Amino acid sequence: MTSQPIRAGHLQVRGLDVALGQGDAAFTAVHQLSIDIPAGQFVCILGPSGCGKSTLLGAIAGHLPAAAGEILLDGAPVRGPAPERGLVFQQHSLFPWKRVLDNVAFGLKMQGVPTAERKREAQALLDLVGLGGFAQRYPAQLSGGMQQRAEIARVLINRPRVLLMDEPFGALDAQTRAHMQALLLEVWARMRTTVVFVTHDIDEALFLADRVLVMSPRPGRILEDIAIPFERPRRAELMTDDDFIRLKRRCRDLLHDHTQASALATAA
Repeated sequence: MTSQPIRAGHLQVRGLDVALGQGDAAFTAVHQLSIDIPAGQFVCILGPSGCGKSTLLGAIAGHLPAAAGEILLDGAPVRGPAPERGLVFQQHSLFPWKRVLDNVAFGLKMQGVPTAERKREAQALLDLVGLGGFAQRYPAQLSGGMQQRAEIARVLINRPRVLLMDEPFGALDAQTRAHMQALLLEVWARMRTTVVFVTHDIDEALFLADRVLVMSPRPGRILEDIAIPFERPRRAELMTDDDFIRLKRRCRDLLHDHTQASALATAA
């Protein structure tokens, strides 16, 4: 299963508006946002807190309706949540009463896949994310990084065309976070599903992505679409490279300038 690349996953967002809240408290979180992500690409959405990154991800996942515009996956409109768009949050959503193997296999169980087959596929994915020896543990018996590995395996077992990740490593310590970034790139290199990864960490975005989309303060829109030129596979030493530092400065200036302009406009 895990050795077969995923071919589909072309994601298009066209003129998207997403509104949150009701009545007088309603506001536009994302405004006239358009992106085109080819199948198999790894894209990071970078922006300040409250800019609409998670809102955009929620709309792509099908949890939030579009007030205007449309979202297409392989040409078909997104109408609601579906396993073809797997979502990984900062905090895992594993069932605490189920063993790790059964947590990972749960999506296939809901599809009616026979027990032996779903457990075999779940074990293969646990092996892929480095948890092959922890299949019979419960989530509480795992570290934070291990729980996130299990969560990624749980989502991947549905073979999503798009993997949506909402700051999945934000709660981890620096060393574990770096390890998880490297692991994610290894898994993605094997499966080649489309990835949309939300972060506010510039280093993380530049290290992981093929493209970095920098978002403005609310209402969120794309300020710049930056192609990342670094070859793969990537190593931690890349973060001290002159070109890496130059791109980091460019992203930081974009975020700083537009956040400052937004604050001045609000104050006025």
